[in-house]
Amino acid sequence: MLEHSEQEQLRRASLVEMRKLGIDPYPAAEFPVTHSSQDIIDNFDSFCDKKTEVCLAGRIMTRRIMGNASFFEIQDEKGRMQVYIRRDDICPSDDKTFYNTVFKKLLDIGDIVGIKGFAFKTQMGEMSVHTQELTVLAKSLRPLPIVKEKDGQTFDAFTDPEQRYRQRYVDLVVNPKVRETFIMRSKIVNTMREFFNSKGYLEVETPILQPIPGGAAARPFITHHNALDVELYLRVANELYLKRLIVGGFDGVYEFAKDFRNEGMDRTHNPEFTVMEIYVAYKDYFWMMNFTEEMIERVALALHGTTRVTLGDKELDFKRPFRRVSMTDAIKEYTGYDITGKTEEELRKKCRELNIEVDETMGKGKLVDELFGEKCEHHFIQPTFITDYPIEMSPLCKRHRTNPDLTERFELMVNGKELCNAYSELNDPIDQLERFQEQMGLSEKGDDEAMFIDHDFVRALEYGMPTCSGMGIGIDRLTMLMTNQSSIQDVLFFPQMKPEPKSRKDSPEAFAKLGIAVEWVPVLQKMGHTTVASLKGLKAGKLFNDICGYNKKNKLGLSNPTIEEVTQWIEE
Repeated sequence: MLEHSEQEQLRRASLVEMRKLGIDPYPAAEFPVTHSSQDIIDNFDSFCDKKTEVCLAGRIMTRRIMGNASFFEIQDEKGRMQVYIRRDDICPSDDKTFYNTVFKKLLDIGDIVGIKGFAFKTQMGEMSVHTQELTVLAKSLRPLPIVKEKDGQTFDAFTDPEQRYRQRYVDLVVNPKVRETFIMRSKIVNTMREFFNSKGYLEVETPILQPIPGGAAARPFITHHNALDVELYLRVANELYLKRLIVGGFDGVYEFAKDFRNEGMDRTHNPEFTVMEIYVAYKDYFWMMNFTEEMIERVALALHGTTRVTLGDKELDFKRPFRRVSMTDAIKEYTGYDITGKTEEELRKKCRELNIEVDETMGKGKLVDELFGEKCEHHFIQPTFITDYPIEMSPLCKRHRTNPDLTERFELMVNGKELCNAYSELNDPIDQLERFQEQMGLSEKGDDEAMFIDHDFVRALEYGMPTCSGMGIGIDRLTMLMTNQSSIQDVLFFPQMKPEPKSRKDSPEAFAKLGIAVEWVPVLQKMGHTTVASLKGLKAGKLFNDICGYNKKNKLGLSNPTIEEVTQWIEE
C-alpha cells in the first residue's frame, strides 16, 4: 500500500468496490457517442426544442454533490459541458446504489464517463445536459493537478515545463489551450499537402535507415542491423533519395519526413525533427523562391486569415514578395567585410578578429557559415531570402550561372533563424563526385559533420538527372512561428528529454544505524524522508505527530515510537 499516495490508495479502493458491485471500470463495449460538447453548444436551442437525445463522453473535471441531485462538468476533445444528474433518473428502481454509492462516493475527478440524456437550460440560464443514463468508461487511478481560477487569477496551474513535456497527456487534459497548437500544426501540414497536390506533385516515402547518412552536413545516429551485420544510420536528410526519384522520371516529389541529428538540444533544436522536402524537375532556385513564398503565405492565411502573424513582441508579415539579399552582401552589411575571393586563412583570421570561435578543422564553408551565423543571421526578423552561398558551403548545389565561386542556393530567414533551405540542384555527376571528395578531406581534418561519399547517388546522376530545384523546410520551426511559441518543445507532443531523475533512497540498514525499526523505514520514505540525511534538522515533535498520524490514518497497525526515540533519530 505504501507504494501509492493517499489519494491513489483511495482510488484503487474505489476501483475494488466498483468491481464488487458488478461494474466494470474499463468496459470493452463501444459507447455510442453522437455529439460533442461543441455540437450541443452550437445546436443548443434546436436540441432543447426537439428534446433531442444526445450521447457524449468525457472526463469529469468538476463536481458539485447535492443530496438527490448533483452537477458535474465533463471535458471532451471539443470543450466542456455541464451535466445535471438526479438520483431517481439514473436509479428508477428502489435500489439507489448507483447514485448514492457509485456516483457520489466511488467516482472521482479525472474519471471518464458516458452520458445519455437531453439538453436543457438551468434556472441560472446555464447550458446543460440532463442525464438519463450514466456509464463508467475508465477509472482514473491518479489525481489530476486541478487548475483553479478565482477572480481572474489562476491557482495550482500545471505550468512546470519539464513536467508538462514529460507528461504531455496530463498537460493536454488540464491545459486545453495546448491542444490548439497541435491542431494548428496539423492544419499547417494539411495546407502544404493540399498546395503540393494541387500542383500535381507526388507524396512519397524514403528510407529512414540508410547505409550512408547523406543529404546534409550533420552528425548522424548510428545503429546496427543484426541480420545483415552492418552499421546503419538514421537519416539526417531525405534529399538524395528524393533526387533519385527525379532521375527515375517523376517531375515532382515531396515527403514529410522524420530526420535525426545527433547534435545539441536547445529551444530551437530537437534531435528528432520533422522536415518537408520537395524536388521539382526543370525548375531553378528563382522559381523555388516564388513557390516557397506562395506556400508560406498560403499557410499564414489558412491559419490566421491574414499574412500578419504575432511572435512574442514582434509582428511578422508573410505577404509576398519577400526581401532577397545575397550572403556576400549580408556579411558586408553587418561586418563591413567582403568575403569575395578570400582564402581559408584570411577567413579564419577575420573570424578571430571578430571574436568568433573557430578551429583548424574548419574549411572555408564552415568559416563563412560561422561568420554569417554569429554576426548577421539574428538581424533578419522579417522573411528574407539569403541567396548565392559560397560553393564551399553547398556540396549538393549547382554552381552559380554567372559566378563559379558561388552556388544557386537560398535560405529563408525568419525571426533571425533559418526556416528553409533550397538549391538549383547539382546534376553534373563529375562535379558532384569532386564535391563529395572535398567533404571527405574535411572529414579527415576532423570535421565530424562533413558528408560521406554516396557512390550510388553519383551513379544515379550518371544516368542523367534533369535540371531540378529542391527545398526543405522545418515543420517544427514553421509551427513555432505560426503559433507564437518560443520553444520547439511546445510544438512537439513528446520532445526528447534527459532521463527522468530517480530519487535516492538509503537502505533500511542505514536507517537502522539511527535506531529506527525496519518497519518504519518505508513509512518515513513514503513521507518524503528517503535518506537518513533528510532527517537532520527536523523538529522531533512535528515528526512524531506526523508519523503517528500517518500510522493511524492508513491503518498500518504499527507500534508508534516514543517522542524520545524520534528525538534520538534526528540527533544521531
